[in-house]
Amino acid sequence: MTSVPFCSLKYAHDQVKSEVEKAIDGVYKRGQFILGTEVEAFEEEYAAYSGARYGVGVASGLDALTLSLRLLGIGAGDEVVVPAHTYIATWLAISQVGATIVPVDAGQDMLLDLKKVEGAITTHTKAILPVHLYGAVCNMTLLTEMATRHELKIIEDNAQGQGAYWKDSMTGSIGNCNATSFYPTKNLGALGDGGAITTNDKQLYEKALVLRNYGSTDRFINPIQGFNSRLDELQAAILRVKLKKLTKWNEKRKEVAQTYFNEMKGVGDIILPPQTEGSVFHLFVIRTKQREALRSFLFQKGIGTMVHYPVPPHLQGAYTALNFKKGDFPISENLAETVLSLPMWPGLTEEQVAWVVEQVKSFFAR
Repeated sequence: MTSVPFCSLKYAHDQVKSEVEKAIDGVYKRGQFILGTEVEAFEEEYAAYSGARYGVGVASGLDALTLSLRLLGIGAGDEVVVPAHTYIATWLAISQVGATIVPVDAGQDMLLDLKKVEGAITTHTKAILPVHLYGAVCNMTLLTEMATRHELKIIEDNAQGQGAYWKDSMTGSIGNCNATSFYPTKNLGALGDGGAITTNDKQLYEKALVLRNYGSTDRFINPIQGFNSRLDELQAAILRVKLKKLTKWNEKRKEVAQTYFNEMKGVGDIILPPQTEGSVFHLFVIRTKQREALRSFLFQKGIGTMVHYPVPPHLQGAYTALNFKKGDFPISENLAETVLSLPMWPGLTEEQVAWVVEQVKSFFAR
C-alpha cells in the first residue's frame, strides 16, 4: 500500500534546506531580527512577483486583511460584501474593524457568486472582499467593473492564490489593497506565521508601514494609533529563498491537478473543481454526497484528506449574534457537506497520485 499524506512539506524543504540554513545563519550573525534588510528585500521581491508596486510584511494573513480594511478607512457603519463560503478569517477581519459583514452565497465554482453581489450592495457598502479560494481565481474583470460603478473598494484575499493570475494580472495586484498569508502550508509558506499586504497606491503603502509598527514614523514618535504586526527577519529570509521556487512548485501542483482531472472525470457522483486558467491549486477540492464514507475509505488505504470547510462562517458559534440560520446560503451549506480536499502538494509522485486515483475509483466501483 502506498501512503499518501494530505500535505507534506518535505519535498519543498529538502530543495531549499542548505540555502534556508545559510539565510537563517546570516540573520543570526547580523543580529537584527525586526524590520531589517531581509524584510525590506522580501517586500520588494514579493510585490514584484505579485505584479504590485508595493509590499508590506505583517504578522499573519488575518492581520493583512484587518490592516487592509483599516487602511481603506473601513469601520463601524460600513458594509463589506464577502463570500459565505470561505475560511472564517475573512469574516473575522471585518468584525475586527467594526464593520458589517454582508455575506453572498457561493456559485457552482465555489467562489463568490458575482451574479448575487450586485443585489447585496447598499448605500452603506464600502468594499467587496473576494477570496481566491483553493487557488482558483475570481472574475476580477466583472468585480472591478462593479466596484467602479458603485464607487467601492476591492480587497483581494489572496492567502490561497499566491502566483495565480486573472487574464494579464497577478492576483494580489488588482484590488486597492490586498492580503496574503504565509502560513506554512500555503503555496508560499514560512516556518511560522506571517503575512503581507500588496498595493499599487503609494499613500496606502506608506500608511501601512506606520500602522503595522505601533503607528510610528520614527522611533518613539507615534502620530497615529497603530498595531504590532510585523513580519520578522528570519521568516523574511526564509521566504526570500522559497519565493525563487514558487513558480516551479505551482507548476508541480498543476501537473497533479491535471492528472486528477484526466482520471476522475465521470467517476461516481464526483463534481470536480473548475478547470480554470490561472489557478494554482492550493487545494484540489472535489464534491461528493458520499464524502464521509469516501474519506473513511481513503484513510483506510493510507490516503490523507481534509475538509475545507465543514461549517460555514454564518453557522459558526462565533457569529450566532448575526442571527443567520441554516438555509440562508444554501450553496455554501451544500459545499460544507460535500467538499473533500485530496492530497495536493509539490513533490507528490506519479505513484502516489495514481494510488489516490485508483482508490477513489475503487470506492465508487463497489
